[in-house]
Amino acid sequence: MRALLSGLALLAVVALAGCNPFGKGPDFSIVSGSENTVLQPIVEEFCKQKNASCTFKYEGTLDIGLALQSDEGVEQDAVWPASSVWVDMFDTKRRVKSLTSIAQTPVVLGVRKSKAEQLGWIGRDVFMKDILAAVENGSLKFLMTSATQSNSGASAYLAMLSSALGNKPVIEPGDLDDKGVQESVRSLLSGVVRSSGSSGWLADLYVESAGKGTVYDAMWNYEAVLKETNDKLAALSQEPLYAIYPADGVALADSPLGFVDHGRGPEVQAFFSDLLAYLRSAPVQQRIADTGRRIPLSNVAAKPEPGWNFDPTRLVTAIRMPEPDVIRQALTLYQAALRKPSLTALCLDFSGSMQGDGEDQLQRAMRFLLTPDEASKVLVQWSPADQIIVIPFDGSVRNTFMASGNPLEQQGLLNEISRQKADGGTNMYACAERALQQIARTDRLSTYLPAIVIMTDGRSDDLSRSFMSKWNATEPHVPVFGITFGDADKTQLDSLAKQTSARVFDGGSNLATAFRTARGYN
Repeated sequence: MRALLSGLALLAVVALAGCNPFGKGPDFSIVSGSENTVLQPIVEEFCKQKNASCTFKYEGTLDIGLALQSDEGVEQDAVWPASSVWVDMFDTKRRVKSLTSIAQTPVVLGVRKSKAEQLGWIGRDVFMKDILAAVENGSLKFLMTSATQSNSGASAYLAMLSSALGNKPVIEPGDLDDKGVQESVRSLLSGVVRSSGSSGWLADLYVESAGKGTVYDAMWNYEAVLKETNDKLAALSQEPLYAIYPADGVALADSPLGFVDHGRGPEVQAFFSDLLAYLRSAPVQQRIADTGRRIPLSNVAAKPEPGWNFDPTRLVTAIRMPEPDVIRQALTLYQAALRKPSLTALCLDFSGSMQGDGEDQLQRAMRFLLTPDEASKVLVQWSPADQIIVIPFDGSVRNTFMASGNPLEQQGLLNEISRQKADGGTNMYACAERALQQIARTDRLSTYLPAIVIMTDGRSDDLSRSFMSKWNATEPHVPVFGITFGDADKTQLDSLAKQTSARVFDGGSNLATAFRTARGYN
């Protein structure tokens, strides 16, 4: 009897802990937007209780959408994008099941508090026209993710469109042809000083730059990410970002989690259902709310922070999201005509080690990037206002080719690139220095988003100290992004990217995809 009671007691304890005493749970994988990194530990605790192995992969909004749209689909068992809008737009094969909102968060403008005071925005309603006026008179610049790569950027952009249209109940296809509306939004977007394809990376950029002494005016991002950012700024004794909720409307992200059935059996489906129930249980909802996210139809919320105008219980005017076809049309308009033009220097490694497969992949990647019909399929096409600098290099700079985003000029660049043959040593710093020189002498440089992108497969001669000396002496400071190929040593590219507030992309499996992703940061 004592043994039986002990066994029953043990089972009771295990049951209360939510564990599975009879075996191992499934291996379960989730592809998610970067804004959910703060929620990953909550999910991992559930997985541990179920004795399951759970993995997260973080992708941009467009990457998740394109994977859903592709013939192969996503590899993971669940998708967790920022907004269900992207599932509606891209999941044409209806692969995602049981899509359920976990929380909500509006996309707002966080303005450095002293800047908000200077603008007279403390304690009053601020409209999009006020933000536009501040941009046009040169008193406000901001960080914002690419509208074609990230949900936070798309949400801010759609709110700008809605305001420019006089807050119509819903944006319709013909509305996007209005030249006055286009000019208003183009002027707003001219305030972008840094872009990215990731909301989380953008917030990290703001915090890390503040720690180095470079303080930006403002950042469009999720209300919840703004809270995370301010928590980090407080730890650095930096002033907070003051939350501006545009009074004429904001877009709400609904953070939906959905199941993708790969035919792995009812156990995996049941695990997903249990995970949903866990995330929607009262104790866990409170923990999610504590991160700054909103839990609709509940009485849980994070503590307001009046000092920087954060209040997740505040009623906001939410814009109605357009139909998927209209969103696609709006995003095409953004990429092709309204975003701030980019000034991009592409340093292309044609050293001897690129002979064969490397050279072939680089040529294919450039054909993709510089062929409008191909690039537009994934919303990374160049606009006629963009400026493109192509610099092939080996042990030294071979040549410098310059063009606009005009399709004929892009073809001219492709013709020059096609003549390049792999040979010689590797000196990426010589290419980066040439790129810096070309960017610095560009007319009306402040009207562009400049960036250098270095693609290399090998270790360069180490001339980093000389390059960084020139980089530090050049204004504005241009981010230097890296794209690796093959089994490249990332050490030098990582160091260069870190010092210039950029990042490195892995092109080992697909060089074209790496270039596409890099385009979202410029």
